[in-house]
Amino acid sequence: MTTIEIPKPLAEGWTLPATWYSDPEILRLERERIFKRSWQYVGHIDLVTSPGSFFASQVGHVPIVVVREDEETVRGFVNVCRHRGHIVARGSGCRTTLQCPYHAWTYGLDGSLRRAPRSEREPGFDPSGFSLLPISIDTWGPFLFANADPDAAPLADTITGIPALVGSSGVDLSSLRLRERVEWEMPANWKNAIENYLECYHCPTAHPALAKVVDVDVDSYRLVEREFTSSQFGSIRPSVYAEGANVAYVPRGEVEGAQYHFIWPNTTVNIEAGRTNLSLDVTFPSAPGRSKGWTDYYYGVDVSDEEAAELMAFASQVAFEDQSLVESVQEGLDSGMVPQGRLLLSSEKLLAHFQRRIRDALVDD
Repeated sequence: MTTIEIPKPLAEGWTLPATWYSDPEILRLERERIFKRSWQYVGHIDLVTSPGSFFASQVGHVPIVVVREDEETVRGFVNVCRHRGHIVARGSGCRTTLQCPYHAWTYGLDGSLRRAPRSEREPGFDPSGFSLLPISIDTWGPFLFANADPDAAPLADTITGIPALVGSSGVDLSSLRLRERVEWEMPANWKNAIENYLECYHCPTAHPALAKVVDVDVDSYRLVEREFTSSQFGSIRPSVYAEGANVAYVPRGEVEGAQYHFIWPNTTVNIEAGRTNLSLDVTFPSAPGRSKGWTDYYYGVDVSDEEAAELMAFASQVAFEDQSLVESVQEGLDSGMVPQGRLLLSSEKLLAHFQRRIRDALVDD
């Protein structure tokens, strides 16, 4: 068992130690105890609509492949050949089998090893012992989630509260269509990105355009904490609709307020006021001080390209500002001069909740 000491208690508002954002041992534990055991968004159900359709993705550091075996069954597997560890599938497509491009080991859509060239020459070789390793697949509406743990509890146990809130927002999930996936990387630990997302204490200073549209004042901006999820709610400032208002975006449409939801450990769900929209972000570590991920932008079928582009420009500006903040925090943490920071729990309680979950996952009491 690994023993990790936290110098000052999180319950008193102290942050995780700065070393946790660059230490390879912390990353190893996160991969083993968090990313291999958690539900993470991977894509839309339309990626596997017909038997034989598949797509490759990842949950944390684990490469996966999702396949539709038949009309009723969607399966997920660790996308690693049982022979020498080569990745089996890339991209997406439709096939009757999955074949590793290294030595042509061929797997059925149920994961079973169908053919291993020359294996008949090996005494005692039993193909049934070398199927692709299964993972868990579950859905929320049209959204596919994966968990590297084949015995994971249902996704519904993790996302409690979120579906009802999204349903009340004015967004009909069945009307959404994927417009664009944006992939990204940043020189900052994945926790930095999530922690920045989980508080709007920085919004008045760092997001002036957003703060003119969404009421981010401390007594108006609402924070809700649950076991595996949390939510932020922002109403629209009436001043944005005034004639001549100097704002970057005027929200007009069926969605009347902003909602931002976090799903442990690394998925976020964003709804902006205006026309029907929803985006999902996934963030995971690529190295101790680096992260990568993607954002899927969804819009209602009747949302025009112009309306979508206006909203995406607004969201992209906020994302650009956030990335600059997160990278700067990483630079400060890497200096080692401030071993632990001090949160303001009244404004950063969702961030504190996230850090407690990290601590509980990694620390052996």
